[in-house]
Amino acid sequence: MNAPAPLLPGERRSRVPAAARWLIVCGVVVVALAVAIWPRGGDGAPASPTQGAAPSTSASAGQLTAARERAAQPACPGGIGAAALTGLSLTCLGDGAPVDLAAPTARPTLINVWAWWCGPCRVELPALAEIAARAGDRLTVLGVHADPNPVAGLDLLAELKVKLPTVQDPRAVVAALLGAPRAYPVTVLLRSDGTVAGVHAQPFTSADDVAALVRTELGVSL
Repeated sequence: MNAPAPLLPGERRSRVPAAARWLIVCGVVVVALAVAIWPRGGDGAPASPTQGAAPSTSASAGQLTAARERAAQPACPGGIGAAALTGLSLTCLGDGAPVDLAAPTARPTLINVWAWWCGPCRVELPALAEIAARAGDRLTVLGVHADPNPVAGLDLLAELKVKLPTVQDPRAVVAALLGAPRAYPVTVLLRSDGTVAGVHAQPFTSADDVAALVRTELGVSL
């Protein structure tokens, strides 16, 4: 066995074996790398993937007024009879009027939850506007913009030339209260008594596809 190398003047021999010292050094390096790459949000918390996918900002009163004039949306219904939404009052996106969604109605309702940043919603919204035009007084069609930015929602409707009564749902609570997943777009069909007939978390690409669903689940032919 080889003898250890002689110590230099003033040097003390470590009692920790060389292999153990090497493991300690590697451990320190690993911890440092983990700290360096750990994701951070602006307040020290991990960044939210939802916020990253759908950034929204607040809008001034002037911006909102201008956006409403550009979009020229129809008024919202006085209510849709949804007992699950009792106590929830939202604002009509088109004119700012309050809407009590639990107020009774005599007709079934199609609710479509969407957001301005949702790609499939751009395809579906024109189909829903066509359904609303066909329906007359046989069916209420109501959009729910589930994002805090009303101006962006109005600008999308204006861009698509879509006319659709829509309420602003900045906290995205309508879908949750109706038992729908938080995935956009999602369509909820309500019977005339306000009970849920069906929940469909899928995009529709034509008005005829929507009409077939309404006929099957609500008995309304469009």
